[in-house]
Amino acid sequence: MGGRGTFASGNLVAYKYETIGFIEGVKVLQGIGNIHKLPEEAHSSNLYIRLKPDGTFHEMRIYDKDRHLTLEIAYHREPSLDRSGISVLHYHTYDKAFNRSKAYVLTKKMHKKYKKYFKGVVTT
Repeated sequence: MGGRGTFASGNLVAYKYETIGFIEGVKVLQGIGNIHKLPEEAHSSNLYIRLKPDGTFHEMRIYDKDRHLTLEIAYHREPSLDRSGISVLHYHTYDKAFNRSKAYVLTKKMHKKYKKYFKGVVTT
């Protein structure tokens, strides 16, 4: 993913991501080379997932109809929410200028809607 053999200014664009699997029909992406996060814009979906090396859910990004990033849900340490050092499900919103909000604890409604994607995440 990330170029698909297309041309930008007459040059071949290299792939930046590869699909390594699916969770509930959603692509699980892995960056190629030094790419460690999910894309800022969607190419073929309105949702992408990234896993930790052990296969546990790490993050997902949700995109609007124009394929711009609007919401990111993540599972990792977030000191602004929990100083104990444990991973916590949380989210950030993004505006059209790609400005990210502070972290918020995942709401019950969001958890219910997206829990099928949270592979390996233990919540109470």
